[in-house]
Amino acid sequence: MKTLVTGGCGFIGSHMVDRLLNDGHEVLVIDNLSSGSIRNLEHHKGNPKLQVHILDISDNAKISALFEGIACVFHLAALADIVPSIEKPMQYHNSNVNGTISVLEACRKHGVKRIIYSASSSCYGIPDTFPTPETAEIRCQYPYAVTKYLGEEYALYWEQIYGMNITCMRFFNVYGPRARTSGTYGAVFGVFLAQKLNNKPYTVVGDGKQTRDFTFVTDIVDACVTASKRDDVSGQIFNVGSGNTYSINRLVELLGGEITYIPKRPGEPDCTFADTTRINTILKWKPKVSLEEGVRIMLENIDYWREAPLWDPSSIAEATKDWFKYLGK
Repeated sequence: MKTLVTGGCGFIGSHMVDRLLNDGHEVLVIDNLSSGSIRNLEHHKGNPKLQVHILDISDNAKISALFEGIACVFHLAALADIVPSIEKPMQYHNSNVNGTISVLEACRKHGVKRIIYSASSSCYGIPDTFPTPETAEIRCQYPYAVTKYLGEEYALYWEQIYGMNITCMRFFNVYGPRARTSGTYGAVFGVFLAQKLNNKPYTVVGDGKQTRDFTFVTDIVDACVTASKRDDVSGQIFNVGSGNTYSINRLVELLGGEITYIPKRPGEPDCTFADTTRINTILKWKPKVSLEEGVRIMLENIDYWREAPLWDPSSIAEATKDWFKYLGK
């Protein structure tokens, strides 16, 4: 089976490539390296079943021909992080919305039979219900969330109007080897491990009691692959979570080390927790990696972050000021 992974040099995308190659697929990757790294695929160098094309997905004229003969597309390419999306909304729209439309049109033109869209739990904003079901009100609070949700809406529109087989997977707080160290939101594991390597205290936002539905990257990949094998879930949306929620303090306890507490950001949820009833029931999928096991795996792979840039805690203070400014506080 010939598959295509957008964003295949990125954190989640590279793990998807690992899985697909291991399953015997021929894999084609499209990535502009804006946030991914070719380093993430170095261990596949020379594999005749892997092709990597350094292109921007929003450039339909350049990417379209690559979709010919593709059976399944895993659309993972996107710009992430909150504050940069506030500062550069047009760039995020071009990548996450225009890029998604470009991928959908390439799929339509070449008759791709199956598409998995990587949606985001950020569309829920600060929900009223925990665990949060797929039917919860959409409350996008910043451009990143809006653009990912718009991409999801376009994917479902293409599914309805053009009869394409598309499923949307809403990811919750993904972590694992190759997680980024950069960014002022969401890359907590990579940031913490870079700080650990540099013998620096962990920069914990707020009091650390806020909880997150930390989902290990191979579980995310497994959920997407599971959905890709089902033709009867086209047009459906699934939360992909760990089945639990954990405090940042618990994470630090597992990692071991000192803490520096920094100001909480406005509009940040106190909890994220996926209701995974639908994916458990319909796809018969459940996560396999506990937080304790996931952290152990991260620590075993800590050398990946050895040369990572050390995150400057002062950057979040500046970003928080900007955030207040944009929110009119």
